[in-house]
Amino acid sequence: MYFYELIDLFKIIKISFMKKYAVCLFLFFAINSFAQEILSPSKKISLSFSITSEGKPAYKVSYSNKEIVQESVLGVALKDQEALDHGFVLVQQESKSVNETWQPVLGEQSIIQNNYNQVTYFLLQKATNRKLNIIFRVYNDGVAFRYEFPKQDQLNYFVISDEKTTFNLVENHKAFWIPGDYDSQEYAYNETKLSEIDNSKIDLNNGIGVKSIASQYRVQSPLMLKSPSGVYINIFEAAVVNYPVMHLDVDVNNFDLKADLVPNPIGDKAYLQAPCVAPWRTIMISNDARDIVGSKMILNLNDPSKISDTSWIKPMKYVGIWWEMHIGKATWDYAGSQNAQNAADGQLKPSGKHGATTANTKRYIDFAAKHGFDGVLVEGWNVGWEDWFGNWKENVFDFITPYPDFNLKEVTDYAKSKGVKMIMHHETSGSVANYERHLDRAFELMQQYGYPAVKSGYVGRIIPRGEFHDGQTMVNHYNFVAQRAADYKLMVNSHESSRPTGYSRTYPNYIAAEAARGNEFNAWSVGNPPMHETILPFTRLLGGPMDYTPGIFEIKMNVYDAAKKEQVHTTLAKQLALYVTMYSPLQMAADLPENYEARPDAFQFIKDVAVDWDDTKILHAEPGDYITIARKTKGKDEWFLGAITDENARMTTIPLNFLTKGKTYKATIYEDGKGADWKKNPKSYAIKTIQVTSNSKIKLNLANGGGTAISFTLID
Repeated sequence: MYFYELIDLFKIIKISFMKKYAVCLFLFFAINSFAQEILSPSKKISLSFSITSEGKPAYKVSYSNKEIVQESVLGVALKDQEALDHGFVLVQQESKSVNETWQPVLGEQSIIQNNYNQVTYFLLQKATNRKLNIIFRVYNDGVAFRYEFPKQDQLNYFVISDEKTTFNLVENHKAFWIPGDYDSQEYAYNETKLSEIDNSKIDLNNGIGVKSIASQYRVQSPLMLKSPSGVYINIFEAAVVNYPVMHLDVDVNNFDLKADLVPNPIGDKAYLQAPCVAPWRTIMISNDARDIVGSKMILNLNDPSKISDTSWIKPMKYVGIWWEMHIGKATWDYAGSQNAQNAADGQLKPSGKHGATTANTKRYIDFAAKHGFDGVLVEGWNVGWEDWFGNWKENVFDFITPYPDFNLKEVTDYAKSKGVKMIMHHETSGSVANYERHLDRAFELMQQYGYPAVKSGYVGRIIPRGEFHDGQTMVNHYNFVAQRAADYKLMVNSHESSRPTGYSRTYPNYIAAEAARGNEFNAWSVGNPPMHETILPFTRLLGGPMDYTPGIFEIKMNVYDAAKKEQVHTTLAKQLALYVTMYSPLQMAADLPENYEARPDAFQFIKDVAVDWDDTKILHAEPGDYITIARKTKGKDEWFLGAITDENARMTTIPLNFLTKGKTYKATIYEDGKGADWKKNPKSYAIKTIQVTSNSKIKLNLANGGGTAISFTLID
């Protein structure tokens, strides 16, 4: 278009001698000093791309005609080479629009829409003759962009030393953040203004075993923000494959953010070979907090499933020998000493407190079979737990040798006779090199005994030594385990891994992960504040399912030890509600069997609640304050609702218009009881049953730190 307009222009002003030269000059200026707008399908979000006078790629983002991200430059720095962040000219561009649907294997809804407008800008760095493409996608719920390094003679193998990606925000937003720790996401969230972010002010007496906080003003993504005018923004990433995790450096004075990539031991960030791509950088935007929670942008930005036959990938509800170790009733290690040197005669002496015994496991199997649970997890079944933590030990577990008091075949046969599946546990103690050496033999053992799923763990410092949990090496490891497990038709639930970024779409056997501060911290540390679970749907859960391990009924730890002051910062009803608000196709009933048997009426909700869904409705949401979610059971006209609050009591009314019109349902309501309070009276709950239709409304009364769980069963 520019070319023909220019020809006409020069005809009018009758320039002849310099005509060709002037046209070329002006055309160059038009192509490379421009701002091109890309609109979302709804036209509510706009992204403007430009190349600055220094040849730097830059973008802006607006929402409802208000600038959200002001001019922010892009690019990458290369080790021992000129940076790919300046001196670019635009060679060409390609546009496309996509509006499609796809079906997840497991998920919060049976059909996901993928609707966006895309422009790819093909850039050339004139001084080096190297190519860099930047792909932008604009969705109705935000924008995404990534770097593409095409095949080229001037760039083959290369090392990324830094990423120049910036997010220059317009306002001093309220932020929900945790420190940019290269080894752990297991922090409680801070709620401050951007200008108040400061890692030096955090109380690090928080139960986290390994901490690697490298900067005072570095935070992790996803970073949840709320502008003074009430616009919600979330900055995250998607499809992190063969690349390190992105953290964010915060300029607390100007509210500018810069991508920070987790390094390896020698300071490099990523080793790549063209052609290749970097992960997507994402910015979710809405004036309704519910849109952030309900966004499927992260999943949409990942590749479709690489597993052709997914029939063996199934959701699971499980119990297990786990909580009794956290509360001090039992030990992971056989000898109970945490010291392998105590085996002076070559044989460890049993302590009598080992949790993973054949007899105790059978007790859990009986409980699971009686109450309709799919599986039983057993932690501490295998040798090596005596000196597993804090020693940076390489050959700590072999993942195939049980302790003398755990008969693998007997346990497996017993579970099979009861119709219960066993879930294997592989704690690596951070010794990844050791795990990869044993991985195939461990998976073969699982196949031999019919274990469908494994819970892996990465507590402690990483081996290869010097690597961080969130570096490129470890990201590749977590993804490799999922890929290798798929070869054996096994599902994976990783703990202490890097946080998911939608890879469960590509490998749906990556059924869940922890990668955030879970429920276990309540047993032996300062715990998780009541607002914690109201923030996770806006942060960690955007990347994939979380194995949060809810369902604790015996809330105060002094029941087990009078000297203990720790407790779960919750009411009992809130623990039920978490089964709906914290999505996972792998859900644990985490408490001891005897605590459930003491309250069978409340336990009924855990038995009834589904783990796979046809539809999800985000009814109410405000980060750090409250969230209410309703979900429809996969393949059934049956709904479940969960509502939780922070430390403040709340009253609200929920319209039930998500129910099928013309149908009547029995609503069983599990709510905070008289005088319920997370600190003073956490176990007070009440249960009532009413009949409702889609025209009905239900009043919710959430206690301090409380919640409500409701099941809707079709009557006619």
